[in-house]
Amino acid sequence: MSVRIRLAKEDHEIESCYPVMAELRPHVAADDFLPRVKRQTAIAGYQIAYVIDEEVKAVAGFRISECLAWGKFLYVDDLVSAESERSKGYGGRLFDWLVNHAQEKRCDQFHLDSAVQRFGAHRLYLMKRMIIEGHHFGLKL
Repeated sequence: MSVRIRLAKEDHEIESCYPVMAELRPHVAADDFLPRVKRQTAIAGYQIAYVIDEEVKAVAGFRISECLAWGKFLYVDDLVSAESERSKGYGGRLFDWLVNHAQEKRCDQFHLDSAVQRFGAHRLYLMKRMIIEGHHFGLKL
């Protein structure tokens, strides 16, 4: 099988992305993953794109939306390569696919947040010409 990037549309495709997504989102239980993805899809248009080469190598959860600050944008909620597959180009290929998808959908901007300790991810984003535009603040309720 050659490397392909696909959108996870069927339940079994979404579920096949869980082991890799769980590396980034370990707090999401396996049995809650599909219902959460479906809920986010219904509410916000969330989608999962994934890189497959025999098995899932990298996944990205994203949505397209619009706001006053950015106009129409693609926002990447989740982007992760399997730990055993990092530095093999899968994350970069998926990133490029997401940017192209945003352009095809006529988005004005492309955004993501990244936790401060994810230095490897930051190197990729900076190499892909992203800039650090601000600070993200959160408050757990």
